[in-house]
Amino acid sequence: MNHFPKLLSSQIGFDLAQTMLEGFDRHYRIFREAAIHAKTLFERADWHGLQRLARERITSYDERVKECVELLEDEYDAENIDDEVWQQIKLHYIGLLTTHRQPECAETFFNSVCCQILHRSYFNNDFIFVRPAISTEYIENDEPAAKPTYRAYYPGKDGLEATLERIVTNFQLEPPFEDLQRDVGCVMQTVRDTFGEFNEAANFQIHVLSSLFYRNKAAYIIGRIINGDLVLPFALPVHHVSPGVLALDTVLLKRDQLLIIFSFSHSYFLVDMEVPSAFVEFLGSIMPGKPKAEIYTSVGLQKQGKNLFYRDLLRHLSHSSDPFIIAPGIKGLVMLVFTLPSFPYVFKLIKDSFPPPKDTTREQIQEKYQLVKRHDRLGRMADTLEYSSVALPVSRLDEALVRELQKEAPSMIEYEGDNLVIRHLYIERRMVPLNLFLQNGTDEDVEHGIKEYGDAVKELMQANIFPGDMLYKNFGVTRHGRVVFYDYDEIEYLTDCNVRAVPAPRNEEDELSGEPWYTVGPHDIFPETYGTFLLGDPRVRQYFLKHHADFFEPALWQRHKEHLMKGELPDFFPYDRGVRFRVRYPERFTAATAADTTAQPPDRAARAA
Repeated sequence: MNHFPKLLSSQIGFDLAQTMLEGFDRHYRIFREAAIHAKTLFERADWHGLQRLARERITSYDERVKECVELLEDEYDAENIDDEVWQQIKLHYIGLLTTHRQPECAETFFNSVCCQILHRSYFNNDFIFVRPAISTEYIENDEPAAKPTYRAYYPGKDGLEATLERIVTNFQLEPPFEDLQRDVGCVMQTVRDTFGEFNEAANFQIHVLSSLFYRNKAAYIIGRIINGDLVLPFALPVHHVSPGVLALDTVLLKRDQLLIIFSFSHSYFLVDMEVPSAFVEFLGSIMPGKPKAEIYTSVGLQKQGKNLFYRDLLRHLSHSSDPFIIAPGIKGLVMLVFTLPSFPYVFKLIKDSFPPPKDTTREQIQEKYQLVKRHDRLGRMADTLEYSSVALPVSRLDEALVRELQKEAPSMIEYEGDNLVIRHLYIERRMVPLNLFLQNGTDEDVEHGIKEYGDAVKELMQANIFPGDMLYKNFGVTRHGRVVFYDYDEIEYLTDCNVRAVPAPRNEEDELSGEPWYTVGPHDIFPETYGTFLLGDPRVRQYFLKHHADFFEPALWQRHKEHLMKGELPDFFPYDRGVRFRVRYPERFTAATAADTTAQPPDRAARAA
């Protein structure tokens, strides 16, 4: 009789664990179905469908967690289950994961459900997975009919050219290629141009991930070349060059190029992965140094990335001693921003109140950040990790930062023992604020920064984003020299804006007035006025007018809006246009190049769009 309660709690624990794992399995099944459906949409060139699919997949995780929480509360009154049963649930869950192919993601799902049911002050490390319980090393899909994580090809048998053709055709894309032999010839020439002639070692082979990576209007083939001790990454972007006709757009052979297409400023890939840890391990081998958290996020498993990031932060705190400080640069009116100098991220929380001219609310700002999370960022908007109830050691907080938190956001903080708990927080990759980059840079730096700034805003227009506050302080420069937008409290859809020209002054008083002599509606934008706050520095003005003189013309903004209103989505390339085969080897594309405006120099092509 004495053992009956333990047996009963064990059975309840097993049932709850199984219910939670079934919730995760449903989530991951939907996740994979989205990636599989992406192939059909890509083949049909249904770009709007791909955008919807990507948006829906981002919100799917939270919906599955909510479903699971409601089921556990309705059937088991989970909120009132005692400690012993919660420990049993976790132990049974671990047992269920021993042969699972996504154990790390299932552990994260368990944490999400647990944290929804139990208050942060109640659950403890015995209830959730603070560290992974199941190793992800050497997990492989060993079902007979299943495709492996990657395929190995040996060019020594059939030759490199034939092998490359087989790599592409093995993905069995339905539309035909315009001229695959020509494209493979371009790949071969690029390899020779980049590496010269290299001797094939005995182990010369090519490994290719078995699923395509879909984003925007491209499908990427990702792999690595192994030759002797060398491991060379590569990516082959596949594009539609005309309705129902495909081509290889280029080959990317440098680690930095892959780091950019997998960067935090791009939307997540749609990719089918039976064993995600194996894909992440492969990608880590061709992008050494890139945190696993960022790789998981880039392949669409952003909750797993968020979980790993927090573990990385805790580990970093235990091996460092520098304090969190107020982030350098101009303080924002809406966000309080701080950083840990030894850790390459910034921490942002919404202030309790906002001085004029800001007219917004906390809820509206959070909606803007959600909009960016779901939107196609085109490599020009920083991704954010959103957290609730983040506990930081008070001993690691600079006194000036503590005073700033108490003054600007008292409702967002509370003390708990030796920790200060921040109720809601955004975390982003740290960048050099563009205003500081321009202020301290050489002439060459300023020209690069201004060209990148103009390109960034123009690409945001193409993505249907009006930044709102376009001051340089709201943009950052990444370690790869790209300019990225990161202040979202005033963004709007460009299609919701009224693009207006400044009316001519009615008289001399209007002309001399410091205030507008014309009415300004809440969604009116006046590009002609942007020079007032963008062109004050003579160096900036020189390079801005050199590269982006059309920036201040209402016609440019209106033209982008009209394209969007017609449902047109422009082509976008997350790499330099000069590496595109049609630009690099025009002699191979004599017929196609004449009709391809994207093969023109970027400025001319932009005006022709």
